[in-house]
Amino acid sequence: MTPLRMAVVGTGALGRHHARILSQMPGVELVAVADIDARAACETAGRCGSRAVTDYRELMGAVHAVVVAVPTSAHGQVAGDFLAAAVDVLVEKPIAASAEEARQLVELAAHKGALVQVGHVERFNPAYRAARPILSDPRYIRAERFAPFSFRSTDIGVIHDLMIHDIDLVLDLVASPVADVQALSAAILGGRDDCAQARITFANGAVADLAANRVSPVVRRQMQVWESDQCVHLDFASREVACYSRSPALKFGAGPLELVRQDSADIEQAKREIFGKHIEIQRPAVASSDPLTEELVAFTDCVRNRQAPLVGGTEALKAMLIAELILDQAKIARSAGHGQAPRRLAG
Repeated sequence: MTPLRMAVVGTGALGRHHARILSQMPGVELVAVADIDARAACETAGRCGSRAVTDYRELMGAVHAVVVAVPTSAHGQVAGDFLAAAVDVLVEKPIAASAEEARQLVELAAHKGALVQVGHVERFNPAYRAARPILSDPRYIRAERFAPFSFRSTDIGVIHDLMIHDIDLVLDLVASPVADVQALSAAILGGRDDCAQARITFANGAVADLAANRVSPVVRRQMQVWESDQCVHLDFASREVACYSRSPALKFGAGPLELVRQDSADIEQAKREIFGKHIEIQRPAVASSDPLTEELVAFTDCVRNRQAPLVGGTEALKAMLIAELILDQAKIARSAGHGQAPRRLAG
């Protein structure tokens, strides 16, 4: 098999990991690592046994595909240059600095016949992969994504930095158009929002509450999905899934509320029996795979087989459009707090 010639542009926290994984991947030749910081490029290239360049444009014509892990503000330029050269691109999330820029990248990729995959890596989280097949009709979703300040991605706010992950997941789970968005946000450390709360209401009545905080003293990456007959809890950090559903005893027999109404009822025993006797707990098997590695494997497979990526430009653009609605609604709410009349966001 002819090696797939690839490069990584950007040697920040994620770029270094992309380069490391690609350098060890069978069937892939890491041609070069690019960064405007020559020292950073050389350090990463040296660890990966590759070549360092400071101008990514030197790679045009030398690679089949590239990973773009530069600051979001440069995604449009860098990814756009490669797509214009018909080079397949995996660009880190968010796809671009704005929905309009994202749309331009999607249109350019289609025009040039190039693939674009976006780094919504939680789609490859083994907890999500384990839970996704058992989720068919979510009615309510609650997602929390909290982390300490990382001093990275300072060119974007928390909505595009962290919440964008859960926006993408919610859009994947709920097969219905978005009808309404409400949001609040606050800037803590600088000029961009560091914490945000959003409620997305879908045309089918489903509701998703998303919370993101990048100045949190605790780390939390969790999601709860309620359906008519079950609740599924996902922990993206510990990679665990728990499914809570009514037991046959609850479906076909007397429930705990009927039992405790009896004069001789032992309420404390009834409390202990809620989970197990009346509500079953199932824990689907979760693989031990690394999400970033799985993301890169999927991308290289798509490049070789000319298949549409799991999270392509179209999916990433949808997430960007909702992210911008959330950002706009948060600004409206902030203006209302300063005496301006709020306006309802149209669907």
